[in-house]
Amino acid sequence: MEGSVFCSRPACWAPGLESPGDWLSWADGGKAIEKSGGNPTLEFTSPLFRRRLSQLSRMTVRVVHDALEMTGCGDIKQSFISLRGEITRQLSMEKALITEETVLPAAFSLSVFNAPIALAAIACGLRSGYSAIFPAGGSFHDGLVTALSPVLSGSTDRILLVYGDELVPAEYSGLHSPDDEPLAFACVMSAEAGANGCDIPCRLDPYDTASPASFLKKLLREV
Repeated sequence: MEGSVFCSRPACWAPGLESPGDWLSWADGGKAIEKSGGNPTLEFTSPLFRRRLSQLSRMTVRVVHDALEMTGCGDIKQSFISLRGEITRQLSMEKALITEETVLPAAFSLSVFNAPIALAAIACGLRSGYSAIFPAGGSFHDGLVTALSPVLSGSTDRILLVYGDELVPAEYSGLHSPDDEPLAFACVMSAEAGANGCDIPCRLDPYDTASPASFLKKLLREV
């Protein structure tokens, strides 16, 4: 399935990339994302709120907050895509099941797939609801088309698209591509150009949307 939408300038976060120049250099192949567990600052939240957040949740909260600030879109529905979810918490729970044969409720509550976008909605005061999408076979293209289906079908005029994946633990490295990187971004997607800075035309062809990185690089080159 292909379709055309318009996108705002994306808010991005990844370890090792800080300035807009860093992101443009990454898009052109000049810089690389650090494969580390580095986290963004969340100075707009309380220490109690952010104390137990994973790298994925911290990145998601950061880019949602920044996208809202950049676009002025206000309360808006969110579509969240992740190819791996809370994979570090998953590993921790599996270790607990093996060694202790139990999982504490506190560990489980923040490991569910929708935890990052739910935490972002709480941190940013969003009440319009969200979708959390785990695409089959790790297909980012399919996840993107699913996330944007309300806009493509005309049932809503805009959504906040959010993607996030954290660093793959070493224990899982053999099950994942070496290209998997800790990365998050968010942008407003609309069927029409203009509102909330949605001036970047975006064709949802499989080549440009084969991976989160390829999609984001295309958007950054258009800014």
